[in-house]
Amino acid sequence: MIPLRDVIPSRTYPGVTIALIAINALAFLYEISLTDRQLNAFVTTWALVPADFSWLTVVTSMFLHGGWLHAIGNMWFLWIFGDNVEDRVGHARYLVFYLLCGTVAALAQAFSDPTSMVPTIGASGAVAGVMGGYIVLYPQSRILTLLPIFVFIQLIEVPAAVFLGLWFVLQLFGGVGALMTTGRDTAGGIAFWAHVAGFAAGALLIKVFSRPERAAVEWWNDR
Repeated sequence: MIPLRDVIPSRTYPGVTIALIAINALAFLYEISLTDRQLNAFVTTWALVPADFSWLTVVTSMFLHGGWLHAIGNMWFLWIFGDNVEDRVGHARYLVFYLLCGTVAALAQAFSDPTSMVPTIGASGAVAGVMGGYIVLYPQSRILTLLPIFVFIQLIEVPAAVFLGLWFVLQLFGGVGALMTTGRDTAGGIAFWAHVAGFAAGALLIKVFSRPERAAVEWWNDR
């Protein structure tokens, strides 16, 4: 299922979400401008390597990506879900929330395989935290979704709780499956446990960061 948009109008300008997307895009454009040798050195320096843990790379690794699909997928999900979470939380608090979820995801990644020398990059953990916050704040929302069925393409509205809940379950199963088959937390380059930890952190922390007064007018009354 490919999400296209949600049904909730944002009542404030999502400046932090747009800034995060812009920073990630600029970082990725810089990455693809490098030669293979330069890119390897760049990633080795700024990616999170569990066996060579650094608090600095916990943050810098959130803004690097391994390919077009990786970068576009993460930024697309951030665009769909981030504006509404930022709307409810407030700009400064949202930035702290985003970085904190990404940090929890990175630590989970490092803890699950502390001797790994494989560099970990991507905003997936932080974006998963935004998704976890979204499902708590807007459980009655719906996601307009592109659903390919063989040669047919359907546009359907899927309840946010179903869409995001299914995504979380798939990440959890993927993480368990990866541990059972390889003894590691990654499979096919996917850090499943970072996704799970980020989502769980977002779902738990959103109650601390959200501002109740911003929920006075519910979104369905604006339609």
